[in-house]
Amino acid sequence: MEGINEEQQRLLSSWLGPFEVVRDHSWALQDTTVLQLGTSDGSQFIVKASQTSHHIRREIAAYARGMPGLEGRVPSLVDASADARVLVSRFLPGTLVAGTPVEHDPETYRQAGAILRQLHQPAGSSGSYMRSLAARTSAVINKARILLPEALVRRLQEEVAAVELSPVELVTSHGDYQPRNWLYHDGEVKVIDFGRADLRPWVHDLVRLTHQQFLTDAGLATAFLDGLGRAIASPEETAVWRLENLDQAVGTVVWAHSIGDASFEQQGVAMVERVLTSP
Repeated sequence: MEGINEEQQRLLSSWLGPFEVVRDHSWALQDTTVLQLGTSDGSQFIVKASQTSHHIRREIAAYARGMPGLEGRVPSLVDASADARVLVSRFLPGTLVAGTPVEHDPETYRQAGAILRQLHQPAGSSGSYMRSLAARTSAVINKARILLPEALVRRLQEEVAAVELSPVELVTSHGDYQPRNWLYHDGEVKVIDFGRADLRPWVHDLVRLTHQQFLTDAGLATAFLDGLGRAIASPEETAVWRLENLDQAVGTVVWAHSIGDASFEQQGVAMVERVLTSP
């Protein structure tokens, strides 16, 4: 199988027995192979494998931390090897929400918010998270010097320097929470792809939605926050929200440029400008 090395194939056979590839779900811009497999008893599975990606290890760690109360709403792990960079989960039936009519349905966002509320298990306080995020954001801004007007770069640097770096509460965040990682099936929303999961402040998972779907329909934001059951309510949350937006905005510009996606790069520039002009 293309994208699956001999060690990974050996592990898959030991976990599943004989199998066949049903469909290739891999995304060309990532270095991870994603295959839907079928076995002789009619069972369906998803295998993710890579030779280099750290996302496999992150996803395995997310499963190890647990996702209580979400059976049937997230994939269940069958087996995995962090050393071999391969994992198998049970196939979740459904259609990706992105690009379908349900992407514009408030009920989709209410359910997605409720799922995120359960995903966000408390993970303790961190006195270093904000300092690390500020340092990373500053480094990415330096990479963006040739991609953004000098005035924007200067503003970004000033904004990062102005953020108060206080301790924050962490949760088990998804890391890429948006309709391209949601499934819809028989009236239920499900969530997939935990390759960017990590311990972060809860607001991290709202940034992408805020700069995409919520921009054109405030009703979607209202439904999502109703399902989530919380909103930014403290100076500490406001500060980390600001820094998360700065980081993801300029990071989008740099990453999109690195893969040659000019359209997505311009979306990143618009995101930067939006963050800098927001209160």
